[in-house]
Amino acid sequence: MHHPQPRASEEELLEALAREVDRLIVEDFQRLIAMLYRLDIPEQRLKEMLRKHRQAEAGRIIAHLILERQKEKQRSREATRTQRTDIPEEERW
Repeated sequence: MHHPQPRASEEELLEALAREVDRLIVEDFQRLIAMLYRLDIPEQRLKEMLRKHRQAEAGRIIAHLILERQKEKQRSREATRTQRTDIPEEERW
């Protein structure tokens, strides 16, 4: 019998992501920048957060922004899905 793996808590996810971001800052900064661009992390928001929280770890701040952005995208997809219920069946994709 297969038992599903417990889902990681948001804090665990944040910690794992922060470690990976820290690794990219040191080992492959250009890849990190490209990844943030693809994830559509607002550059101004990133700069503002890093400036405001100088004492905090950069990896954790960036990880937080990534998770925040992914949640926004999920909410947007869900809102779009709900709005499409009024489209006639024959016109849906």
